[in-house]
Amino acid sequence: MAAETERSSHKVYEKDKIGEVQIADEVVAIIAGLAATEVDGVDSMAGNITNELVGKLGMKNLSKGVKVEVTEEHVSVNMALNLKYGYSIPDVCEKVQEKVKNAIENMTGLTVLDVNIKIAGVSLEEK
Repeated sequence: MAAETERSSHKVYEKDKIGEVQIADEVVAIIAGLAATEVDGVDSMAGNITNELVGKLGMKNLSKGVKVEVTEEHVSVNMALNLKYGYSIPDVCEKVQEKVKNAIENMTGLTVLDVNIKIAGVSLEEK
């Protein structure tokens, strides 16, 4: 018998007779990852070796390099990024933090407490 994997999700909206809305933690991580990669100067998300191999095989993991902790109505985000060479690390990180915070808050209604960024690498080549 196959064991079901339980996804962590959080209720963000409930109405008496209509139903409720739940958002999986992975969805919040995907929102954060997509928002971060839209910032100029960010080359890619960094992940572990398994994520790197999956990416090379053509399967996209949109939450690669992102870990989120979601409590009742608050989110804490930790992400690892690869930046492009020649960009100011503090400037790019500030823009990423703001973009990720705004994206999560606007799309989910949850409050972002912090967005922690680890610079995992710098890309020297142009794509």
